[in-house]
Amino acid sequence: MEQLVRLVPTWCWWLIALVLFAGGQQYRVVVAQGETAEARTELADYRLEVSERDRRATAQARTEEQRRQAVADEADRKADEKYTDLEGRAADAEFRAVGLRGEIARLRAGHRATCDTIAAQQRQAGTSAVVVLGGLLEDSDRMAGDLATALERSRIAGLACEAVVDRMKSTR
Repeated sequence: MEQLVRLVPTWCWWLIALVLFAGGQQYRVVVAQGETAEARTELADYRLEVSERDRRATAQARTEEQRRQAVADEADRKADEKYTDLEGRAADAEFRAVGLRGEIARLRAGHRATCDTIAAQQRQAGTSAVVVLGGLLEDSDRMAGDLATALERSRIAGLACEAVVDRMKSTR
């Protein structure tokens, strides 16, 4: 065997070594290219998966936002209906209060006419209790109507707000 090795010139051994080394390097390059292609495929798959998750999360968030808006719109519509009803009842109450005030004014005028026939010293004692009480009743009636309207508006707004919050909590 030693003779066989001597028959082959030295430069051939160097060429064989160079070919083997170059072949090894080529093999490493091919393996690295395969791993790179596999990594690129995995990265593309991961990006696709992430974008799909993002799309689903966005769609879910949009659906939840639309649901919440629908709940708020429904509560707003109901509150508007209650406000409309309240305004109708307030107008009716104001109409009746105007009639009551007219009746009080008529009674006060009748009382004044009666008082004109009473002695002058009694008239000088001051305004009669009926006139004072009639004025107080009229003022308190007007204020009670205004306060009742404001209170009812506040109650309706609070109930609408509570309904929205309750619906948001119950459908999470």
